[in-house]
Amino acid sequence: MTDLPMWHPPSGRGPGLVLIQEIFGLDDYLRSVAADLAAAGYVVAIPELFRRTAPGWSSTHDEAGVAASMEVAASFDPELGLADVLETMAHLRSLPEVESGVGLLGFCLGGSLAFAAAAEGDPDTAVSFYGSTVAASIAELSRVTCPIQFHFGGQDPYIPRSDVALVEAAVAAHPGAEIHVQEEAGHAFHNHVAPMFHHPEAAARAWTLTTEFLRRTLPGSR
Repeated sequence: MTDLPMWHPPSGRGPGLVLIQEIFGLDDYLRSVAADLAAAGYVVAIPELFRRTAPGWSSTHDEAGVAASMEVAASFDPELGLADVLETMAHLRSLPEVESGVGLLGFCLGGSLAFAAAAEGDPDTAVSFYGSTVAASIAELSRVTCPIQFHFGGQDPYIPRSDVALVEAAVAAHPGAEIHVQEEAGHAFHNHVAPMFHHPEAAARAWTLTTEFLRRTLPGSR
């Protein structure tokens, strides 16, 4: 994992965050999120989930790009992706500049993997944005021992509102878990380089909730 794309905070040291990609790959959007998190005091690493089948993948954010990304994602092995996330988390823990713990933050495909890795591994905190497999695997929440935050859009065409309600019910019974639904937003609403998805108001609200949650559960370096 020595060739991981990484971002460091101004101090050079801080808690680690594994940032987990959407199907669009390591694009300008994900790089901007990594830079924002590093500026907030985190050592950020992004595992390349499609490296086995489409190394270096990054797509456009129009309908053609979505179709191409869906095709690439169709050959993705979730178990290998989960292993990559867990390995990245362990790698961050091994670095001398990483202190005070390691968390997870993922969008879309990465949102599903952030939840899976929170159940399977030992992160200090986790944030999952609109993961499409979260509802179907919500029983795994019982295995999550760290604080975890979920985000969904109420108008997501890929994740029915009834599925989100299943997550809401499970979260209500699980200490340390919280969920926030931007009812007017669809899928990938935080992605500011994807006009077909981006919902600026919902994105701003969700990101404020995310950064406040991270400050409570895994404060960045000063």
